[in-house]
Amino acid sequence: MSSFIKTLSQELFTVGKSGTRGDRIYFRVVELFLLAYAVWYCWTWGMYMQENITSVLLPLGIAQYIDVSFMFENYFGPANAILVGVLGLLGFSRLWRPGYLFALFAFHLQYVARYSLGEISHGSNLIGMGILGLGIALLAFRSETNRQRFTFGFLYFFIGLGYTSAAVCKLIGTGITWPDGHHLLMWIAERKIDTLSKFGAFEPSILQELVLADYRFGTLFLLIGLLTEAVSFGMWWRRYRYLVVMMVLGMHIGIYFTMNIFFHASTYFLLLLALPWNRMIDAALAAAEDVSIPLPSQPPSRGEPT
Repeated sequence: MSSFIKTLSQELFTVGKSGTRGDRIYFRVVELFLLAYAVWYCWTWGMYMQENITSVLLPLGIAQYIDVSFMFENYFGPANAILVGVLGLLGFSRLWRPGYLFALFAFHLQYVARYSLGEISHGSNLIGMGILGLGIALLAFRSETNRQRFTFGFLYFFIGLGYTSAAVCKLIGTGITWPDGHHLLMWIAERKIDTLSKFGAFEPSILQELVLADYRFGTLFLLIGLLTEAVSFGMWWRRYRYLVVMMVLGMHIGIYFTMNIFFHASTYFLLLLALPWNRMIDAALAAAEDVSIPLPSQPPSRGEPT
């Protein structure tokens, strides 16, 4: 077990050449992406709470210990969103190292207040996990290179663990019959009713038409999704990392075309993690430096021989 932990630690947190300009630019882009999405979520939740929620029906997280109903009045929700942005910028600029962790606390407070009516959102989970990784990295490491290594290792570990756990939960809850195409057929039929009642028309996608024509296509799609989740822990190893993350990204695209559910934050974030953007940035910078622009020849001054 100790050898496995050591190997896994090396796979997640030890990289080859690091500290390049591409690494730094890529890391800052990921930081900015996480911060921007966190603020956007909090602002959206804050405005929704102000207009639509008056009491807590299902306390989640910290709402089980404190009364969060104060978030529904006096524009505390939007104010909290602004606070998340300010704290996040303090962490992003390195002016206050605990900034990200305090932003995460405010983010969690906004989340439990918004989803206190009995529904739970999954789309923002990866954003919150990313902010947590950044917060720990800024407090635990002085070196920016070590912060980068820890943050990405942290993200790949918990994203892989999360998706694999989702596959395990499906099998525990439903058993090996979970990928039965009839389940997806029923979902599409229910989605059709919802869409018809809301818009008056329903246009199935190509994949949905296949499932409606033969439920066995639904079995195939669900089985591919379940297997993809089951092997998601493969992103812990560098050799398989980009392939596995790309598979999970493809699964989200498949979810969109079969179930009309688009996890936009997760999809875009996985795209950021699915390719070696740092190497591509380094290659682009190196190519730009290699391009030399010839200077125009200067005409000879008077009195000089031509």
